[in-house]
Amino acid sequence: MSVSVSLTDSRARVGVWLIGARGSVATTAVAGCAAVTAGLHAPVGMVTETPPFAETGLPALSSLVFGGHDTLDCPLPKRAEALAAGGVLPHGLPAAIAAELAAADRGIRPGGPLPGDTRGPEELIETFAADIRDFARHHGLTRTVVVNVASTEPVADGSGLPPSSLYAAAALRAGCPYVNFTPSTGLHHPALTDLAASSGLPYAGRDGKTGQTLLRSVLGPMFAQRALAVRAWSGTNLLGGGDGAALADPAAAAAKNAGKERVLTDTLGTTPEGETHIDDVPALGDWKTAWDHVTFDGFLGTRMTLQTTWQGCDSALAAPLVLDLARLTARAHEAGLTGPLAGLAFYFKDPVGDAPSSLGAQYEALTGFAQRLRTTPEAGRAEGAR
Repeated sequence: MSVSVSLTDSRARVGVWLIGARGSVATTAVAGCAAVTAGLHAPVGMVTETPPFAETGLPALSSLVFGGHDTLDCPLPKRAEALAAGGVLPHGLPAAIAAELAAADRGIRPGGPLPGDTRGPEELIETFAADIRDFARHHGLTRTVVVNVASTEPVADGSGLPPSSLYAAAALRAGCPYVNFTPSTGLHHPALTDLAASSGLPYAGRDGKTGQTLLRSVLGPMFAQRALAVRAWSGTNLLGGGDGAALADPAAAAAKNAGKERVLTDTLGTTPEGETHIDDVPALGDWKTAWDHVTFDGFLGTRMTLQTTWQGCDSALAAPLVLDLARLTARAHEAGLTGPLAGLAFYFKDPVGDAPSSLGAQYEALTGFAQRLRTTPEAGRAEGAR
C-alpha cells in the first residue's frame, strides 16, 4: 500500500537536482542551505523566509537533498574552499559543513555531451533522466526539482537540442518540475513545446534576475510613472569567473543581453537608444560590476542623466534565489499546479507565462502566489523546522 507524504510531513525529503552542480552558484546554494539549517548564518536574501511565506507549506531547508549533473570533476568541498579563499563564502564555513558538501558531491553525476561523446540526444536524455530517478529512489525523496544553474550557452542554431534542452527534457521524463535560472534555451526549444504542455508539471524561468536587470526593473517603471522621457540607456557589465568566460562568446552574450534590454522596453513602453555590453575580466572572479548611464528629458525638454553602479558577488546574490525557487516549485508541484509558473516572474529577467515586468508588480504577483499555496491542500499544517 502506498503512503502519501506531504512536504509539511517531518518524513518528507525533497531533492534539488542542479545542472552545473559544481559551479559557483550551485556550491554557494548547497553551502548556504547547510549554514542556515545549522544556525550558522541568517537566511539573508531568501524571500521565502520572510513573513508573507509563513504557513505556505514550503519544504523546510533541512529537508532538501542535493545532487546534480556537471562536466567538471572538482569536488564540492574543494570548490567551496576556493570560494572561501575568494571571499564568496565566509572563512571557515567549508570546514564547518564539510559533511554536507561531501554528501551533495556524492550525488553528482557526469554531464554531457562532452567532446567526442558519440551518444545521440535520446540516449543522453534517458541517461540524465535515469540519474535523476536513481537519486530520488536512493534518498527516498517525495519529489525532485531540477534547476539549471550551468554557464550560459550560445543561442541555439536550430541544428538540434542544445545541452540545456537535453537536461530539461530529462527533467520532464523523470517527472520533475524544472527551473531554468540561466538564459540558455532549456524548455524554450520548439521541439519541447508539446512535451512541456503535456507533462502536467510546473516549470519556471528563465535567467535569474540578480543585479543590473533587478535595478532596471525598478528604475524603468519609475521613469514611466513620473512621465519622464528616457532617450538613451546604456550599460556595461564587468565580470569574471565561469560566467565571464562563457559570456566572452558573443552568441552567449547576446542571449544574456536580450533579457536585460527587454525589461527596458517592457517597463518604459518604448525602446531607448543604447546597448548593453559584457566584458570578461578574469581577475574579478565571482565579483561583478554593472554600470548604467541613463539620459532622459524632464519638463520643457530639460536634459538630465542618471548613473548607477552595482557591485556584488553574483553567486551570493543568486544562491538564495535558487533555494527560494526550489522550495516554491516543489510546493507548487505538491499543490497540483502545472505549466508555467508566472507567479515566480519576480526572480527572472525573461519570465515564462503572462507576467508583469516591473519588480513591484512582480512582487505582488509572488505574494499572491504564496497565498494560493497557503490555501491549497496540505498547506494549513505548520511548516517544518529548518
